[in-house]
Amino acid sequence: MPLTARQEQVLRTVIEEYIALGAPVGSKHLSEGHDFGVAASTIRNDLADLEDMGMLAHPHTSAGRVPTDAGYRHYVDVVVSERRGTAPPAILLERDRAASEIDDALRETAEALSRVTELLAVVSAPAVTTSTLRHIEILLLQPRLVMVVLITTSGQVTKRVFSFADPIDEGLAEFARVYLNERLVGSQLGTRRVAGVFESLDLRLKERGFLDTLRPAFETPGPGDIEGLHLGGQSRLLDNLSRAGAGHLNEVLQMLEERYNLLELMAGALREDGMYLRIGHEMTPPSLQECSLVAANYGVANRSLGTVSVIGPTRMDYQRVIATVRATADGLSAYLEDIW
Repeated sequence: MPLTARQEQVLRTVIEEYIALGAPVGSKHLSEGHDFGVAASTIRNDLADLEDMGMLAHPHTSAGRVPTDAGYRHYVDVVVSERRGTAPPAILLERDRAASEIDDALRETAEALSRVTELLAVVSAPAVTTSTLRHIEILLLQPRLVMVVLITTSGQVTKRVFSFADPIDEGLAEFARVYLNERLVGSQLGTRRVAGVFESLDLRLKERGFLDTLRPAFETPGPGDIEGLHLGGQSRLLDNLSRAGAGHLNEVLQMLEERYNLLELMAGALREDGMYLRIGHEMTPPSLQECSLVAANYGVANRSLGTVSVIGPTRMDYQRVIATVRATADGLSAYLEDIW
């Protein structure tokens, strides 16, 4: 059922008062503090109707109401989108130290975003498979041990070590370095172009055998190559949830340590265009169903590389957090355009 204009106003006011005060909001507080142009009894009826619609809840015996996940979702979809023109808060990212190292820039971004929002900030690094190769090194570490170093256009450096049964000819390793750089720089990992380079009929038997051993470094991610996460403000999230009386704190702590579920959340955000929001029970991990996620992608040349996000209690200042996340993602995209 669509809300009337006054119900929209009442819902908006209840949510913003609850975000600001952290206490249930009653009809008396609304009538005395805001001019709705109607009697207090009418406001009470509106609150009851909003509760029947599932937008508000009536905790315990309190006379006040609090927003539900559905109420927050309506607020974000309708109210925050109306205020999109509001200037986001200034975000000062200390990136001078980062130079051209993307990991340093992402770490700085996560820490700065957490300080600004006072919530948990999560910034995902670009997946290796979304980037193109900039340079390849084939290093002979020991007579039977070879390291493949891949440097991508996203600034990532990945390393894989391969062992051989027999000693490796230094000339063979040098051939592989020159051959692969000539043919694969500018290619994306795991593509048919990469496969064609390793299957070329121009290769001699010994060269093909050597390259076949190294081939997995160019086709499948290694244990450390899956996109990483940079977190800022883990303690802020736990403190906020604790003050809100949320449960599952041990599960949340374990998730922050293992990061697997966070990677899945960021992967979901990366598949979306524009802002990505999940509120309360829209979050898949049960331990996060008293939280909300606000995320936006960053990238270059109309290509998403990673995600900037904030996780906090469902009672968060959505307007401010959304504007800040959007501005941070845009700033990170501009920064990457500059260094690339």
